[in-house]
Amino acid sequence: MNEGRWFTYDIVAEDPATHARAGVLHTPHGDIETPVFMPVGTKGTVKGLLPSQLEDLGAQIVLANTYHCSMRPGADAVERLGGLHEFMQWHHPILTDSGGFQVFSLGEHFKLSDDGVRFRAVDYGGENITWTPERNMEIAQKLGADIVMQLDQCPGYPSPREYVERAVELSSMWAERCFAAHTRPDQALFGIVQGGMHLDLRLRSLEHLESCADFPGYGIGGYSVGEDHETMFETLAPLVSEHMPKGKPRYLMGVGNPTTLVRGVACGIDMFDCVLPTRAARMGSAFSHEGRLNFRHARFIDDDGPLDPLCTCPTCTGGFTRAYLHHLVRQKEMVGSVLLSMHNVFFLVNLMREARAAIVAGTYGDFLAGWMDSPAAVDW
Repeated sequence: MNEGRWFTYDIVAEDPATHARAGVLHTPHGDIETPVFMPVGTKGTVKGLLPSQLEDLGAQIVLANTYHCSMRPGADAVERLGGLHEFMQWHHPILTDSGGFQVFSLGEHFKLSDDGVRFRAVDYGGENITWTPERNMEIAQKLGADIVMQLDQCPGYPSPREYVERAVELSSMWAERCFAAHTRPDQALFGIVQGGMHLDLRLRSLEHLESCADFPGYGIGGYSVGEDHETMFETLAPLVSEHMPKGKPRYLMGVGNPTTLVRGVACGIDMFDCVLPTRAARMGSAFSHEGRLNFRHARFIDDDGPLDPLCTCPTCTGGFTRAYLHHLVRQKEMVGSVLLSMHNVFFLVNLMREARAAIVAGTYGDFLAGWMDSPAAVDW
């Protein structure tokens, strides 16, 4: 497989005070300026938002989930209908995850072996399914995203070291087989670094990925699985800033609150994704420069101000007051989730755009310090 003519990553600026860098990832469906936040469209749609709205919000790339799309409508159906880009009517870059996190979230309903994973799809009628790395790559290639991820095992936290070590071993074996089975030249296959909160296991995982294949980029999995953020950064920071390859994109999987993004960029992370912006919106909460806002709270009942006076998203500039958002959330009106989703997605997309500008200007250290000293940093 030769992805060289399709996928390259150019680093255009590096911050002198941190490990932050700005880059451009070239793909068949367009260039992606990094650092970047990628909204998640789990089942082929970012909940509550049209593709045209995502474009207007500045999204450069969206995700879809391999497990869910392979169950309904199925990879064969998506392929017949033109692949995910045509199916979703999103004609910009798409990334699909491996589906491994969803499989391993099924509790006792999966069984691991060297050959792959067998699981019972309890959320789709209880069908028994076997995924080998080869089958996983077959599905990924039929779905047709620009970037796909290897099949991996994602252990939760806390897990015994022996369990995490076995996850690294399986993920490493599966990475080799995924690379061998993946044949689409217009699709980039990323390896995934596992290892839990053990830096030595993370380094073992990375070393194996680098030695077994020439992956065009790397995901960092197995974080945000139960640990607090300080515990995460104990291993994430040295892994990224000191050990990961310099010339390839680094993708921190499944992490999406604003402060973690800002801190992650300082470590050298290029790409982020999370369902948090739309999930939080459906629960009635929003990111803001004042910190996390809960619109179920009665304090907003007579507040005629915008959600965030410093934000330029359609929700904040469209005349929708905090009182109105409170009313919609309390009455469980659909448009409340839509307005908050638009804001939350924009907030993270724009935050990464501002971070990039600071990196290019050589002032990301100041940007980071300013964020951490502001009320916005209280985002949980």
